[in-house]
Amino acid sequence: MRLSIIVPVLNEGATLAARLDALAPLRARGAELVVVDGGSTDDSWMLARPRADRLLLAARGRAAQMNAGAAAACGDVLLFLHADTALPLQADRSVLHAVQRGAAWGRLDVQIDGRHPMLRVVGAMMNARSRYSGIATGDQAIFITRDAFARVGGFPAQPLMEDIEISRRLKRIAPPCCLRERVVTSGRRWEQRGVWRTIALMWRLRASYFFGADAAELAQRYGYRTEPPLPHTHVAVLAKAPVPGLAKTRLIPALGARGAARVQRRFALHTLRLAGQAAQRMGTGVQLWVAPSASLRFFRALHRSAGAGDALQWHEQPGGDLGARMAHAFATHFSAHPGLPLLLIGTDCPPLAPGHLLAAAGALEQHDAVLIPAEDGGYVLIGLRRPCPAVFEGVAWSTGSVLAQTRDRLRDAGLNWHELPTLWDVDTPDDWARLQRALQGRGA
Repeated sequence: MRLSIIVPVLNEGATLAARLDALAPLRARGAELVVVDGGSTDDSWMLARPRADRLLLAARGRAAQMNAGAAAACGDVLLFLHADTALPLQADRSVLHAVQRGAAWGRLDVQIDGRHPMLRVVGAMMNARSRYSGIATGDQAIFITRDAFARVGGFPAQPLMEDIEISRRLKRIAPPCCLRERVVTSGRRWEQRGVWRTIALMWRLRASYFFGADAAELAQRYGYRTEPPLPHTHVAVLAKAPVPGLAKTRLIPALGARGAARVQRRFALHTLRLAGQAAQRMGTGVQLWVAPSASLRFFRALHRSAGAGDALQWHEQPGGDLGARMAHAFATHFSAHPGLPLLLIGTDCPPLAPGHLLAAAGALEQHDAVLIPAEDGGYVLIGLRRPCPAVFEGVAWSTGSVLAQTRDRLRDAGLNWHELPTLWDVDTPDDWARLQRALQGRGA
């Protein structure tokens, strides 16, 4: 019997590395960790990637994200853990032991971490109320056998009270197993909004839901924002082959030619995965523009891999400078798909996440162009709603003036544009050291 821990995430980068690292002992004992991102635009995606067995993109909302994680998980028992909640070290053994003794579902006790003394009382009241009512909350790390989860149809498709509703349905199958081991959840929600005010708000919302109020209306009162509809937007990736001596040459002094090529290979695969997940959410596809030739071994292997040839639209980059190659990619796209916006990215930006692509696609609903600036004076993403080859003409590529000159070209062309928060590339040994610190949870 295997346990799958499913963690829904949305912009949790400040604490996510430490939270996921704390689950490493459970993973070492065989638990599977599935992180489901709802479109984060911070470091969450980058930090989760090396710390999870599976990293997925799903529609924003805990119910949708947890259902997506359950569908992808391999375990016989599913444990749903909020990103700001820490499991006790032996939680996996306690949960599996409870299931082996016949429990179909259950939860752990909760302790709320924070400075306010009332938070301990709130946690104790939650545990007592749960034992009396048979209703569990998401803060209590609900666990469910896969069979029971399927029988109730998973979490209901609602933005709030999904934990209350699934508990009601599960109670018809079996009473909950209420374990005494305690999870520790963050008290930031109470402390930010005021402890007494939050207590009063939660009681009002629960009472309203009990008497039949609509969950979507209650979510608005609670402050949840629904994800806007995603526009159909294609994604293009410019990728160089990971050839030693030709790939990531500025990293060669630190990593050697072969090491730099391996980094390029990893960056390319990572970028294709995130582009594919974002495009799938938008119902579109990914264009892969390769250089110097599609006949090189890395690209041939990628093309042969399961489904890759069907999932990607393959093109070879033409000659010329970077501007000419990008202009050609946009011209080719708009010739085949007039009216369909295009986002274009490279493979040098590990902090780039699917959420950034979704946000950029959303910006093109109201703007002619969108940019994600880079700290070095360039940009890591450009998106256009219609052709504008002048944007790429006369730009001093690979200099710190690329972004400023691109703004001038957009302004001269009469286009309005939107800029998302700045990210950073990995080009130099200092950038590589920064990435290692970020992945270790320091300076992220």
